[in-house]
Amino acid sequence: MTGLWMGTHPSLPSRDVETQRSLLDLVQDNKALMSQEISRKYGEKLPFLFKVLSIRKALSIQAHPNKKLAEQLHAKDPKNYPDDNHKPEMTIAITPFDGLCGFRPLKEISHFLTTVPSLQKLVSEEAAKEFQEGVSSRETSSNAEDIQRNKKCLQTAFSALMTKDKSTIAATAKELVASAKKDGEQFAGGGGPSNGGKELADLVVRLNSQFEGDVGLFVLFFLNYVKLEIGEAMFLKADDIHAYLSGDIIECMASSDNVVRAGFTPKFQDIPTLTSMLTYSYAPISEQKMNPVDYPYVTLNRAAYSSSSSAILYDPPIEEFSVAKTELNGKEAKATFEAIEGPSIIICTAGSGKISVGPKSEQVKAGHVFFIGATAECILESDSENFTTFKAFCELSGKETANGAS
Repeated sequence: MTGLWMGTHPSLPSRDVETQRSLLDLVQDNKALMSQEISRKYGEKLPFLFKVLSIRKALSIQAHPNKKLAEQLHAKDPKNYPDDNHKPEMTIAITPFDGLCGFRPLKEISHFLTTVPSLQKLVSEEAAKEFQEGVSSRETSSNAEDIQRNKKCLQTAFSALMTKDKSTIAATAKELVASAKKDGEQFAGGGGPSNGGKELADLVVRLNSQFEGDVGLFVLFFLNYVKLEIGEAMFLKADDIHAYLSGDIIECMASSDNVVRAGFTPKFQDIPTLTSMLTYSYAPISEQKMNPVDYPYVTLNRAAYSSSSSAILYDPPIEEFSVAKTELNGKEAKATFEAIEGPSIIICTAGSGKISVGPKSEQVKAGHVFFIGATAECILESDSENFTTFKAFCELSGKETANGAS
């Protein structure tokens, strides 16, 4: 996996190309760059971390702690949990992407506990039966008590899997992989409503080639297997389990580097923390996918309109960040972004053009990154057939807080 970080996080702060000063230094020296309100609220640091990831091998099965847990983990183990912030995140596909995200609907998990013998063996027949009986007839209930009971059943079954010793997991994984190679379309009882048997069989074989005998080969039967096409996006709250498997993505998150890992990785794993911290929310992946809308604070010129150019907004239910994607399809197509009361970072992912802020203009090519201070109007103009940029920004007015209040 290769990645580009953009922001003020101390692990890898962005730097000015000409002066080599860190972005953290620049925004702390001039608080107006972020706005006084955002500087004060977020300790004179950019509230978001913007990334580009190119994933060729599965990333770890992981979750990011909520604010309270992050503070506790950082105080207890600062080496493995380097800051005290939460890390909700949004992923936007810039090439076809696949990953494991959130727990599947309970009926699908029950199905796999019956139709994948090696999974049932690892969880234990008793624990599998206890789960199935515990959620039976309540899988889709909206009753609060039923939901809490279902989550408890899910936590018990998932923890039974995650706490098995590595030698037992590795031995049982050989049975799983052999079945995947042999059964094809009939693997896992022909699959579930979300994924066919052949698709799951191919996924098991592929992931085993990357992390042989890993517990993640079994975790995939508990989690949604999702595919995103270019431009599709999903949002993950703190404490949501996921593993990104392949593809190039734009990622935006609250400014944190806290990761609780438990599979598909040689790095530090903290299984007790992971199994105790998860929300155990269960739902089809459609509930995590986002629906972008037209970005309202941009004006496209005639050349942009006539070439079907666009500016769309990905707006998660938290205050730290939003992302606007702009595609200018043709030379001289122009987008003028209104000034906002907060900072922005813009990255170009395709094509070339020009960016102007006040009297200053710069040429833009794929991979170029620019910081735009608060209250500054920004103009993007294309000199190619497809000039694509992503703009991460923070503006507090009208946004929900991380706890859902406005």
